[in-house]
Amino acid sequence: MKTKSLRQDKVNVITLGCSKNKVDSENLITQLIGNDFDVSHETNEKSDIIIINTCGFIDLAKEESIQTILDYAEKKKEGEIKKLYVTGCLSQRYKDDLEVEIPEVDAFFGTLEMPSLLAKLNADFKHELVGERWISTPSHFAYLKIAEGCNRTCSFCAIPLMRGIHVSRNIEDIVVEAKSLARRGVKELMLISQELTYYGLDTYKKRMLPELLTELANIEGIEWIRLHYAYPSKFPLEIFEVMAAQPKICNYLDMPLQHAQNDVLARMRRQITVEETRELLEKARSLVPGITLRSTFLVGFPGETEAEFEALCDFIVEASLDRVGVFTYSHEESTRAHDLVDDVPEEVKMERANRIMEIQSSISYEKNKAKIGKSFKVLFDKIENGHFVGRTEGDSPEVDNEVLIPVKGNYVRLGDFAEVTITDASEYDLIGVLK
Repeated sequence: MKTKSLRQDKVNVITLGCSKNKVDSENLITQLIGNDFDVSHETNEKSDIIIINTCGFIDLAKEESIQTILDYAEKKKEGEIKKLYVTGCLSQRYKDDLEVEIPEVDAFFGTLEMPSLLAKLNADFKHELVGERWISTPSHFAYLKIAEGCNRTCSFCAIPLMRGIHVSRNIEDIVVEAKSLARRGVKELMLISQELTYYGLDTYKKRMLPELLTELANIEGIEWIRLHYAYPSKFPLEIFEVMAAQPKICNYLDMPLQHAQNDVLARMRRQITVEETRELLEKARSLVPGITLRSTFLVGFPGETEAEFEALCDFIVEASLDRVGVFTYSHEESTRAHDLVDDVPEEVKMERANRIMEIQSSISYEKNKAKIGKSFKVLFDKIENGHFVGRTEGDSPEVDNEVLIPVKGNYVRLGDFAEVTITDASEYDLIGVLK
């Protein structure tokens, strides 16, 4: 009887950037495993081949990606690794420059060139593995990418340059993958793409996210479905209706608003006004009572005056969002905003970002204090610093609140749900006891 043997070279995949990159790495690892490679993800063990999946979104992400490449290039020169390959957004955007600047890299590949990368490793792209995905997250939750690319024209954003135009996956293929994940114990799906609400417009000629959500909610074993990265302009309100009707769809929406002053929004080409934004938030809260709203904002955009920034601060207070993240503007070549003068000093950008987070910190603290004495369904992810660490329906991994239960005197199984009564709260954590 023949036995399958692993290839001799050990491969280590390094992932930088967002959850969409994480899914790309997981798909790559699935293909490598299918080709009998001994492959791991971000291991400290000695490896022969390193594949770095890069991010090129903003300056800090690009710097991290370049430094990581340089670190492994040095290891290659010292003989610690045999081969070094680079893929992902940074490689897509700056391939020609990187080939000249870092010749130690054996080959660079773009965001959609996995078959070429596999071929470089003398591996085949196995179509039968599409939908069968190794996951790097804890086994009870997974990210589910429903589309690639973006058709929006935001002036500050380089993502279309790196990811191309919006391409929706077929509902049937997404459901097959989701069922496969459910069979392996995944209970929570986090839907991601560059822009969720555009889903279906290219292939089905209509917005199909509500239909997709209904299909996913029917999958046995899936208990939570979470929505990330929804564009606010012309938001399809049917999504809120499905969310309210389907218990499995978390009352949670990650919707980057970017700013709240009309002149800045116009320069950003966001295709929405602050008045329309207010109306959308009101509809979300009326159609889905208790919905958790998460957003991100961009400060220091070219021409942003102190008055325009103060308008944003006032909006943050008024909107009282549950979660807020802040980026400082990064002047990206080949974007429309690059034609503008990057006239807000870096120290002012940072000061404005800190002011926004100070405002939000107070809002978050008040919202968390209001949870004391109430009970919530919590999904437990890990044990850390003497606590079981979990999340409520209103919390996504790594970016939102965590619920902490002391290990001493309590027991919950990781990957399971439990009812927790909140006993104390800080700006970003909830402390509780099992109900």
